[in-house]
Amino acid sequence: MKSREQFIQDLAPKKFTKIEKIWMVLLISIMVAGMIAYIDQVVNGLEVTNLNDYALWGIYISNFVFFIATSFIGSAAVAILRLTRNNWRTPLVRIAEIIALAAIIMAGITIVIDLGRPERALNTILYARFQSPITWDVIIIPTYIVASFLLLYFPLLPDLAILKEYYAKTHPRLSKWYGKLSLNWTGSVAQKAIQNKSVRIIAVLILPLGLILQTIDAWLFSSTYRIGWNSTNFGPYFISGAFVTGIGTLVAGIFVVRQVKGLQEYITDSHFDKMGKLLALSCLVYLYFNANEYLMPAYMSTVNEAIHLETLFSGHYSNLFWFVTIGGLVVPIILLLFKKGRKPVPMFFIGLLVVIGAWWKRYIIITPTLLHPYLPIQGVPESWRDYFPSLHEWLITASNLATALIIFTLLVRYLPVVAIQRTMDETEQEIKQSKTSQS
Repeated sequence: MKSREQFIQDLAPKKFTKIEKIWMVLLISIMVAGMIAYIDQVVNGLEVTNLNDYALWGIYISNFVFFIATSFIGSAAVAILRLTRNNWRTPLVRIAEIIALAAIIMAGITIVIDLGRPERALNTILYARFQSPITWDVIIIPTYIVASFLLLYFPLLPDLAILKEYYAKTHPRLSKWYGKLSLNWTGSVAQKAIQNKSVRIIAVLILPLGLILQTIDAWLFSSTYRIGWNSTNFGPYFISGAFVTGIGTLVAGIFVVRQVKGLQEYITDSHFDKMGKLLALSCLVYLYFNANEYLMPAYMSTVNEAIHLETLFSGHYSNLFWFVTIGGLVVPIILLLFKKGRKPVPMFFIGLLVVIGAWWKRYIIITPTLLHPYLPIQGVPESWRDYFPSLHEWLITASNLATALIIFTLLVRYLPVVAIQRTMDETEQEIKQSKTSQS
């Protein structure tokens, strides 16, 4: 068995490498470019975008829904794994918690970016109408941010105390910060009891919060009565899609962290195999809901629904639709059925493919429906009948993603991504159980 010092040395945060510094400079550059584009958007209004009275949501709401989906599965997976107390989860849960927190923060920021007049965001609180799903979003998103933060922070306390001692001589200033954040953790029986109870309460609460948030987002669409959105299937449709998005993101995230931090001993091929099976199951469930979402309208074949489906199946958005369906769902399912497809490197590329497909999926859920309203506007410019994001929108979108990655990278840099104390305790427990069974 490794000594305590060896565990801490393996799992303690390490300085940025040269490649990581270049990565951060690249992300910051993209973020700054997006901030400049957003300032220009605030000064000149939404005319710098290609949003209009038809495509009034566009790429910004696609980003919002994508970030919400990513945050949901991070928190939900962590909550389920913590409640079931599976030991194999230990190397993965903190990475999932970090992804969930970064994503939900960016979801809140993205919805403000979509406002033409961001200074009026306060009106959604001052003049809230509880009949509107938007009001529910305003309430649930800050609540979800707090819950995600606490679900990350409370389990960190023992590790922060360990890092306080570990860096006391080599990095006293950093040790001081870890000490403050550890809240005087000593590992007493009373502290552990309070911590375990707090984590379980948050884990229980965050599951319904996540389900409510995903359902509210679905209701934002389905309550408009538009073709393509007027479905009672939309709630579970969004939830199953969130599982695909979140697990794909988590798979890609744990692979990168494993390679960069040299954690192959702790994040093993077995973890990727289990995550691959979970991703395959999620894709199968989401594929079923996709079939349900399109086959029934095709069977009914009303005029407006036929136009909408033709646009997706063989029209303007057909290439994107089939890429999302086949490339983002069918191909990953086939590859994940084979054990070789669930190895770390293939899993990384499958995860990326799923995430890319998931983002574009949100785009084709939103845009084609908006371009075919129930009551077409008369005498509008021809350009309004189509939509593709402007340069401003792409820069701001890239900035949103870069900011999420900056949050993720900084948290991975300064926090132990694999729980130190829990890993030591579980290893010791496994050795004791092994000795007991042998005797």
